[in-house]
Amino acid sequence: MALFKIDNLTKAFQNGEVEERVLRGIDLKLKQGEITALVGASGSGKSTLLTIAAGLQPATDGDVMFDGENLSTMKQDDIRQIRAEKFGFIFQSSHLVPFLTAEEQLVLMLDVADSKLSKKEKLAEARRVLELVGLKDRKDAYPASLSGGEKQRVAISRAIIHKPEMLFADEPTASLDSKRSQEVMQLIQDLTRKLNITTLLVTHEEEMLEYADQVVTMKDGLIKEDKITA
Repeated sequence: MALFKIDNLTKAFQNGEVEERVLRGIDLKLKQGEITALVGASGSGKSTLLTIAAGLQPATDGDVMFDGENLSTMKQDDIRQIRAEKFGFIFQSSHLVPFLTAEEQLVLMLDVADSKLSKKEKLAEARRVLELVGLKDRKDAYPASLSGGEKQRVAISRAIIHKPEMLFADEPTASLDSKRSQEVMQLIQDLTRKLNITTLLVTHEEEMLEYADQVVTMKDGLIKEDKITA
């Protein structure tokens, strides 16, 4: 089932009198419970495609369909609500709040997502999710005392605690060593399948592609190859 569908997506920027076309008509379907990886050289358009798909910037033309609704024609307030409630985000840097513990980072995300849980229930859910990612004993730790891999696991926990339908991951392993990268990608793969999330991943690391169900290679704003790996 395709929860997320992109049709004839284009993006152009005006550079003085010259129009620069970053995306040149992208068609893409993403399936629930699967990871789609976007790969390609710098400037190929993969990060632009991810940010448009996530509603972080508008397309020039084309449609971004999520659960039967067209994000391309929505009001910004409605898009923001969908991002808060149904999308999760993981970036190259964990972007943790330095003065909040691991547990508090997750509770804050539930507040942002306008969760109806009580304060006690939010704490219980934060602890459950931290245990799910192997950080049960680090719930009271601040970011300064966490390793790079632990920070990314907290960031992943924060991204999925509100039970999103879509997960957007932009170079989530770029700042990690090989061992930690594999651990983080294994976690993303496990959570994608266990929670039936639709995951869109941008990566430049070929060894991370083994965790993807679909690999989309981009070049010059076009899809050069779309390969099912599973």
